[in-house]
Amino acid sequence: MELKPLDPKGKLYLIPTRLGDDVPLEVLPISIKKVLEQINHYIVENEKPARRFIKKISPSKSQRSLIIHTVNKYTDIAEMPGYLTPCLNGESIGLLSDAGCPGIADPGAEIVKIAHEKDIQVIPLVGPSSILLAMMSSGMNGQSFTFNGYLPIDKAERKSAIKQLEKISFEKNQAQIFIETPYRNDKMLDDLKNILQDNTRLCIACDITLTTEFISTKTIREWKEKTIDLHKRPAIYIIQKD
Repeated sequence: MELKPLDPKGKLYLIPTRLGDDVPLEVLPISIKKVLEQINHYIVENEKPARRFIKKISPSKSQRSLIIHTVNKYTDIAEMPGYLTPCLNGESIGLLSDAGCPGIADPGAEIVKIAHEKDIQVIPLVGPSSILLAMMSSGMNGQSFTFNGYLPIDKAERKSAIKQLEKISFEKNQAQIFIETPYRNDKMLDDLKNILQDNTRLCIACDITLTTEFISTKTIREWKEKTIDLHKRPAIYIIQKD
């Protein structure tokens, strides 16, 4: 029987990062350190945070040996396939987000798509996802939920989107997850209090995995009685109308 040669391609490792400035190996498995120490090619959202993260996990790794490409909203999509050339030449690549899991609410998803098109093996590593951690701790329907990303900035469009998500959550018994730019959090909470019905449940999960972590699920009626400062704190919002 003729043996087929092993695939000479490198692999694309999806490497989760911390959600804040907590001690890395308190929230990340040792497998991430092992992979970082073996890889010199990286595709990242922003270079400076990526270098700091790698240095934090592996202080002895030479920063000069790192070859880094960035993928963000300014990246020309036509350039992205070339970033995976090392894999085609047998070198593995690490994909990093600024926070949490790459490919989830993150521009790295396009790189993963291209990797599959090129038959490059994609290997996701275990790490924190603020979306899943918030959903786990919300007490809402973990069997059926939707992540909606950012809601519209326009006041009328945002009001319509919030009311539509509330309607869907009731009709489908489905939790609706969304996020906001941290400096707009207080305005978002005000909008939710004013637009949603009093018996709709709202989970606010911010600073997840940090010492300042706050996670609470209450009805809108109950939230109207509370004051909370969310300004510039990374937050996840989940609503469900029963």
